[in-house]
Parts: sequence; C-alpha cells; structure tokens
Amino acid sequence: QVQLVESGGGLVQAGGSLRLSCAASGRTFSSYGMGWFRQAPGKERDFVAAISWSGGSTVYRDSVKGRFTISRDNAKNTVYLRMNSLKPEDTAVYYCAARVGGSAAYTSAYDYWGQGTQVTVSS
Repeated sequence: QVQLVESGGGLVQAGGSLRLSCAASGRTFSSYGMGWFRQAPGKERDFVAAISWSGGSTVYRDSVKGRFTISRDNAKNTVYLRMNSLKPEDTAVYYCAARVGGSAAYTSAYDYWGQGTQVTVSS
C-alpha cells in the first residue's frame, strides 16, 4: 500500500512557475513508476508526465514539453513536477499517482492516487 500526498499548488500569474511535490509512504517507493495527471473542471483527468522507478526515463504530454520537468528523489520518497512558463490553460487540480513497474501515460495503469493540489494560473 502506498499513500501519496501532494503539495505546492497555488495561484500564479501567467508566465510564472511552481514546483509540485508528492510525498509517498512506504519502503518500496523506488520500485514504483510515478505519474502526474491533471483535471480541469468539467473535463477528464489527463496525463501530464511520468517517470520510471529509476528516474532514467520520462515522458510528457505534448503541451507541457519544454515547460514542465518531472523528477524524483528516492531517498526522500518524493516526486516533483517543476512547472515553468505557466499558462491559464494549465489551471487544474494536479494529482500524483504510483504504479508497480515502469511509467505509463494513462490513468488506468496507476494503482494509487493522491488527493490532488489546485493550480490556478491567472491571465
């Protein structure tokens, strides 16, 4: 069992930056692929980024490539999402998720989810 707690969301102006953190419980964090997803009001939960258990492989949705960076620190049981050049369309609740094995880019692949953190980007 893994418990995930996100933090770092908030209100930021367009062009600004935020860093989200996701702290995981459990001693096997390093064996989990991790992902970030987001859900805007009235929309489905969408993939944002994912990282393999070692951190050696990452994948991003096209609209955040070059602006967002996913990383992890297995010693701290934490995964991060650095978000630069934020746009109003990035506004959403951001969720982190964990799965046994490698990273994946779809929600049904993940076994554990955090409660989410709100990111609001004003124009």
